Amino acid sequence: MAPSLKIAVIQLYAEAVKPADNFARASAYIRQAAAQGAQLAVLPEYHLSGWAPESPAFAATARDAAHYLEQYRVLARELQVAIVPGTIVEPHGNGNGDGDGDGDGDGLANAAYFIGPDGEVCARYQKKNLWHPERPHLVADIATPHAAFDTPWGRMGLLVCWDLAFPEAFRELVAAGARVVIVPAFWLASDGGDGAAVDPHSERVFLESVCVARAFENTCAVVFANAGAPAGTADARDGQGNEYVGVSQVAMPLQGALGRMGPGEGMSLVDVDLGVLDMAEEVYKVREDLAGEGCIM
Repeated sequence: MAPSLKIAVIQLYAEAVKPADNFARASAYIRQAAAQGAQLAVLPEYHLSGWAPESPAFAATARDAAHYLEQYRVLARELQVAIVPGTIVEPHGNGNGDGDGDGDGDGLANAAYFIGPDGEVCARYQKKNLWHPERPHLVADIATPHAAFDTPWGRMGLLVCWDLAFPEAFRELVAAGARVVIVPAFWLASDGGDGAAVDPHSERVFLESVCVARAFENTCAVVFANAGAPAGTADARDGQGNEYVGVSQVAMPLQGALGRMGPGEGMSLVDVDLGVLDMAEEVYKVREDLAGEGCIM
Protein backbone atom coordinates (compact mmCIF):
# COMPACT_ATOMS: atom_id res chain seq x y z
CA MET A 1 0.00 0.00 0.00
CA ALA A 2 1.32 3.43 -0.94
CA PRO A 3 2.56 5.51 2.05
CA SER A 4 1.14 8.79 0.77
CA LEU A 5 -1.59 10.18 -1.46
CA LYS A 6 -1.78 13.52 -3.25
CA ILE A 7 -5.40 14.66 -3.42
CA ALA A 8 -6.89 17.45 -5.53
CA VAL A 9 -10.00 18.80 -3.82
CA ILE A 10 -11.87 20.70 -6.54
CA GLN A 11 -14.35 23.22 -5.16
CA LEU A 12 -16.34 23.74 -8.37
CA TYR A 13 -19.24 26.09 -9.02
CA ALA A 14 -21.92 24.27 -11.02
CA GLU A 15 -24.01 26.32 -13.41
CA ALA A 16 -27.60 25.11 -13.11
CA VAL A 17 -28.57 22.47 -15.71
CA LYS A 18 -25.51 23.10 -17.90
CA PRO A 19 -23.80 19.71 -17.66
CA ALA A 20 -21.64 20.10 -20.77
CA ASP A 21 -20.18 23.41 -19.57
CA ASN A 22 -19.69 22.09 -16.04
CA PHE A 23 -18.00 18.93 -17.31
CA ALA A 24 -15.62 20.99 -19.45
CA ARG A 25 -14.54 23.07 -16.44
CA ALA A 26 -14.33 20.03 -14.16
CA SER A 27 -12.16 18.11 -16.62
CA ALA A 28 -9.89 21.15 -17.02
CA TYR A 29 -9.34 21.20 -13.26
CA ILE A 30 -8.61 17.46 -13.27
CA ARG A 31 -6.04 17.88 -16.04
CA GLN A 32 -4.42 20.71 -14.08
CA ALA A 33 -4.38 18.54 -10.95
CA ALA A 34 -2.81 15.59 -12.77
CA ALA A 35 -0.15 17.87 -14.22
CA GLN A 36 0.75 18.84 -10.64
CA GLY A 37 1.09 15.25 -9.51
CA ALA A 38 -2.36 14.59 -8.06
CA GLN A 39 -3.26 10.91 -7.74
CA LEU A 40 -6.90 11.44 -6.77
CA ALA A 41 -9.25 14.24 -7.85
CA VAL A 42 -12.54 14.85 -6.04
CA LEU A 43 -15.43 17.03 -7.25
CA PRO A 44 -18.55 18.30 -5.39
CA GLU A 45 -22.09 17.01 -5.23
CA TYR A 46 -24.36 18.03 -8.16
CA HIS A 47 -21.28 19.28 -10.03
CA LEU A 48 -22.83 18.53 -13.44
CA SER A 49 -26.42 19.63 -12.96
CA GLY A 50 -26.29 22.09 -10.09
CA TRP A 51 -29.22 21.98 -7.67
CA ALA A 52 -32.28 23.13 -9.65
CA PRO A 53 -34.93 20.46 -9.05
CA GLU A 54 -37.86 22.65 -10.13
CA SER A 55 -36.43 22.96 -13.64
CA PRO A 56 -37.60 20.28 -16.11
CA ALA A 57 -34.04 20.25 -17.42
CA PHE A 58 -32.77 19.01 -14.03
CA ALA A 59 -34.44 15.61 -14.42
CA ALA A 60 -33.47 15.59 -18.10
CA THR A 61 -29.78 15.73 -17.19
CA ALA A 62 -30.14 12.30 -15.58
CA ARG A 63 -30.55 10.75 -19.02
CA ASP A 64 -26.94 11.71 -19.78
CA ALA A 65 -25.51 10.26 -16.56
CA ALA A 66 -23.99 7.18 -18.19
CA HIS A 67 -22.38 9.31 -20.90
CA TYR A 68 -20.60 11.56 -18.40
CA LEU A 69 -19.56 8.65 -16.21
CA GLU A 70 -17.92 7.06 -19.24
CA GLN A 71 -16.19 10.36 -20.07
CA TYR A 72 -14.69 10.43 -16.58
CA ARG A 73 -13.54 6.83 -16.97
CA VAL A 74 -11.78 7.74 -20.20
CA LEU A 75 -10.18 10.76 -18.51
CA ALA A 76 -8.98 8.65 -15.57
CA ARG A 77 -7.32 6.15 -17.92
CA GLU A 78 -5.72 8.90 -19.98
CA LEU A 79 -4.30 10.78 -17.00
CA GLN A 80 -3.69 7.74 -14.75
CA VAL A 81 -5.50 9.51 -11.94
CA ALA A 82 -8.35 8.29 -9.74
CA ILE A 83 -11.50 10.42 -9.93
CA VAL A 84 -14.52 10.86 -7.70
CA PRO A 85 -16.80 12.89 -9.99
CA GLY A 86 -18.75 14.40 -7.12
CA THR A 87 -22.26 13.07 -7.52
CA ILE A 88 -24.14 12.39 -10.72
CA VAL A 89 -27.94 12.58 -10.84
CA GLU A 90 -29.19 9.48 -12.62
CA PRO A 91 -32.43 7.52 -13.03
CA HIS A 92 -33.26 5.59 -9.87
CA GLY A 93 -32.57 1.89 -10.32
CA ASN A 94 -29.20 2.18 -12.10
CA GLY A 95 -26.72 -0.34 -10.79
CA ASN A 96 -27.69 -1.29 -7.24
CA GLY A 97 -29.18 2.10 -6.46
CA ASP A 98 -32.41 0.76 -4.99
CA GLY A 99 -30.68 -1.87 -2.94
CA ASP A 100 -32.04 -4.90 -4.81
CA GLY A 101 -30.39 -4.53 -8.20
CA ASP A 102 -33.60 -5.15 -10.15
CA GLY A 103 -33.48 -1.85 -12.02
CA ASP A 104 -37.00 -0.81 -11.09
CA GLY A 105 -38.25 2.31 -9.35
CA ASP A 106 -39.20 5.85 -10.22
CA GLY A 107 -37.46 9.10 -9.48
CA LEU A 108 -33.84 10.16 -9.39
CA ALA A 109 -30.78 8.88 -7.57
CA ASN A 110 -27.90 11.02 -6.35
CA ALA A 111 -24.87 8.78 -6.81
CA ALA A 112 -21.14 9.08 -6.16
CA TYR A 113 -18.60 6.90 -7.96
CA PHE A 114 -14.96 6.07 -7.35
CA ILE A 115 -13.09 5.57 -10.62
CA GLY A 116 -9.64 4.05 -10.34
CA PRO A 117 -6.59 5.31 -12.26
CA ASP A 118 -7.19 2.46 -14.74
CA GLY A 119 -10.65 3.82 -15.53
CA GLU A 120 -12.48 1.01 -13.74
CA VAL A 121 -15.38 1.82 -11.42
CA CYS A 122 -14.35 0.64 -7.95
CA ALA A 123 -17.50 1.71 -6.10
CA ARG A 124 -20.89 3.37 -6.38
CA TYR A 125 -22.75 4.95 -3.46
CA GLN A 126 -26.28 6.36 -3.57
CA LYS A 127 -26.98 9.02 -0.97
CA LYS A 128 -28.84 7.67 2.03
CA ASN A 129 -29.53 10.70 4.23
CA LEU A 130 -31.35 13.25 2.09
CA TRP A 131 -31.50 16.91 3.10
CA HIS A 132 -35.12 18.04 3.57
CA PRO A 133 -35.47 19.90 0.23
CA GLU A 134 -34.14 16.84 -1.63
CA ARG A 135 -36.77 14.42 -0.43
CA PRO A 136 -39.55 15.37 -2.90
CA HIS A 137 -37.14 14.86 -5.82
CA LEU A 138 -34.70 12.06 -4.96
CA VAL A 139 -34.84 8.46 -3.82
CA ALA A 140 -32.64 7.48 -0.89
CA ASP A 141 -30.92 4.11 -0.80
CA ILE A 142 -31.90 2.91 2.65
CA ALA A 143 -31.47 -0.81 1.93
CA THR A 144 -27.82 -1.21 0.97
CA PRO A 145 -25.29 -1.35 3.84
CA HIS A 146 -22.37 1.07 3.81
CA ALA A 147 -19.45 -0.69 2.14
CA ALA A 148 -15.72 0.03 1.96
CA PHE A 149 -13.78 -0.79 -1.20
CA ASP A 150 -10.18 -1.42 -2.24
CA THR A 151 -7.98 1.15 -3.98
CA PRO A 152 -4.22 1.39 -4.65
CA TRP A 153 -4.01 3.45 -1.42
CA GLY A 154 -5.95 1.10 0.83
CA ARG A 155 -9.62 0.77 1.62
CA MET A 156 -11.89 3.78 1.24
CA GLY A 157 -15.54 4.72 1.59
CA LEU A 158 -18.00 7.16 0.02
CA LEU A 159 -20.62 9.36 1.67
CA VAL A 160 -22.50 12.41 0.38
CA CYS A 161 -23.12 15.82 2.00
CA TRP A 162 -25.70 15.46 4.80
CA ASP A 163 -24.40 11.95 5.50
CA LEU A 164 -21.57 13.84 7.22
CA ALA A 165 -23.95 14.53 10.13
CA PHE A 166 -24.43 10.81 10.83
CA PRO A 167 -21.49 9.33 12.76
CA GLU A 168 -22.99 5.85 12.36
CA ALA A 169 -22.19 5.95 8.64
CA PHE A 170 -18.51 6.56 9.37
CA ARG A 171 -18.46 3.82 11.98
CA GLU A 172 -19.84 1.30 9.46
CA LEU A 173 -17.22 2.25 6.88
CA VAL A 174 -14.37 2.19 9.38
CA ALA A 175 -15.52 -1.17 10.73
CA ALA A 176 -15.31 -2.39 7.12
CA GLY A 177 -11.71 -1.19 6.91
CA ALA A 178 -12.03 2.26 5.32
CA ARG A 179 -9.06 4.54 6.04
CA VAL A 180 -10.17 7.39 3.77
CA VAL A 181 -13.80 8.57 3.53
CA ILE A 182 -14.66 10.85 0.62
CA VAL A 183 -17.62 13.22 0.98
CA PRO A 184 -18.75 15.28 -2.03
CA ALA A 185 -21.19 18.00 -0.94
CA PHE A 186 -23.42 20.86 -2.02
CA TRP A 187 -23.59 22.58 1.37
CA LEU A 188 -24.51 26.25 1.38
CA ALA A 189 -23.99 28.95 3.98
CA SER A 190 -27.74 29.59 3.81
CA ASP A 191 -28.74 25.97 4.55
CA GLY A 192 -29.07 26.73 8.26
CA GLY A 193 -32.25 28.75 7.71
CA ASP A 194 -33.38 30.43 10.92
CA GLY A 195 -30.12 29.43 12.56
CA ALA A 196 -28.59 32.46 10.86
CA ALA A 197 -30.42 34.59 13.42
CA VAL A 198 -28.23 33.00 16.07
CA ASP A 199 -25.01 33.01 14.05
CA PRO A 200 -24.86 33.82 10.31
CA HIS A 201 -21.71 31.68 10.10
CA SER A 202 -23.30 28.64 11.74
CA GLU A 203 -22.93 26.34 8.72
CA ARG A 204 -19.24 27.13 8.39
CA VAL A 205 -18.77 26.45 12.12
CA PHE A 206 -20.61 23.15 11.71
CA LEU A 207 -18.49 22.01 8.78
CA GLU A 208 -15.17 23.13 10.24
CA SER A 209 -15.98 21.22 13.41
CA VAL A 210 -17.56 18.04 12.11
CA CYS A 211 -15.00 17.20 9.40
CA VAL A 212 -12.17 17.26 11.92
CA ALA A 213 -14.24 15.48 14.58
CA ARG A 214 -15.08 12.63 12.19
CA ALA A 215 -11.40 12.27 11.29
CA PHE A 216 -10.25 12.10 14.92
CA GLU A 217 -13.03 9.87 16.23
CA ASN A 218 -12.55 7.35 13.39
CA THR A 219 -8.77 7.61 12.83
CA CYS A 220 -9.51 8.18 9.15
CA ALA A 221 -8.93 10.87 6.54
CA VAL A 222 -12.08 12.80 5.54
CA VAL A 223 -11.95 14.30 2.05
CA PHE A 224 -14.68 16.95 1.98
CA ALA A 225 -15.27 18.50 -1.47
CA ASN A 226 -17.94 21.18 -1.35
CA ALA A 227 -19.40 23.41 -4.06
CA GLY A 228 -17.88 26.88 -4.40
CA ALA A 229 -19.16 30.32 -5.31
CA PRO A 230 -18.59 31.52 -8.89
CA ALA A 231 -15.02 32.66 -9.46
CA GLY A 232 -14.60 36.41 -9.03
CA THR A 233 -17.71 37.03 -6.91
CA ALA A 234 -17.19 39.40 -4.03
CA ASP A 235 -19.96 38.19 -1.68
CA ALA A 236 -19.85 34.39 -2.20
CA ARG A 237 -23.29 34.39 -3.87
CA ASP A 238 -24.42 33.24 -7.28
CA GLY A 239 -27.06 34.72 -9.56
CA GLN A 240 -29.83 32.74 -7.81
CA GLY A 241 -28.93 34.23 -4.42
CA ASN A 242 -27.31 31.07 -3.05
CA GLU A 243 -24.57 31.87 -0.54
CA TYR A 244 -21.63 29.47 -0.52
CA VAL A 245 -19.57 28.41 2.46
CA GLY A 246 -16.89 26.26 0.81
CA VAL A 247 -14.40 24.99 3.44
CA SER A 248 -13.42 22.01 1.27
CA GLN A 249 -10.54 20.23 2.98
CA VAL A 250 -8.83 17.00 3.89
CA ALA A 251 -9.36 16.48 7.61
CA MET A 252 -6.82 14.27 9.37
CA PRO A 253 -6.56 12.87 12.88
CA LEU A 254 -3.69 14.40 14.86
CA GLN A 255 -3.38 17.17 12.23
CA GLY A 256 -6.80 18.78 11.74
CA ALA A 257 -7.90 20.43 8.50
CA LEU A 258 -5.39 20.41 5.63
CA GLY A 259 -5.81 22.64 2.58
CA ARG A 260 -9.05 24.19 3.84
CA MET A 261 -10.53 26.60 1.29
CA GLY A 262 -12.61 29.76 1.43
CA PRO A 263 -16.04 30.04 -0.24
CA GLY A 264 -14.97 30.60 -3.87
CA GLU A 265 -14.33 28.17 -6.70
CA GLY A 266 -10.81 26.76 -6.84
CA MET A 267 -8.64 23.75 -6.17
CA SER A 268 -6.59 22.66 -3.19
CA LEU A 269 -3.79 20.11 -3.55
CA VAL A 270 -3.12 18.19 -0.35
CA ASP A 271 -0.31 15.73 0.32
CA VAL A 272 -1.66 13.14 2.73
CA ASP A 273 0.77 11.07 4.81
CA LEU A 274 -1.19 7.85 5.29
CA GLY A 275 1.20 6.86 8.04
CA VAL A 276 -0.49 9.48 10.24
CA LEU A 277 -3.59 7.27 10.23
CA ASP A 278 -1.57 4.43 11.72
CA MET A 279 -0.16 6.78 14.36
CA ALA A 280 -3.67 7.96 15.23
CA GLU A 281 -4.87 4.38 15.59
CA GLU A 282 -2.00 3.66 17.96
CA VAL A 283 -3.16 6.60 20.08
CA TYR A 284 -6.94 6.09 20.01
CA LYS A 285 -7.29 2.36 19.16
CA VAL A 286 -10.69 3.01 17.55
CA ARG A 287 -10.44 0.15 15.06
CA GLU A 288 -9.13 -2.20 17.71
CA ASP A 289 -12.13 -1.43 19.89
CA LEU A 290 -14.56 -1.78 16.97
CA ALA A 291 -13.16 -5.24 16.25
CA GLY A 292 -13.33 -6.30 19.89
CA GLU A 293 -16.15 -7.83 21.83
CA GLY A 294 -18.58 -5.59 23.64
CA CYS A 295 -17.99 -2.47 21.59
CA ILE A 296 -21.10 -0.27 21.48
CA MET A 297 -21.86 1.15 18.03
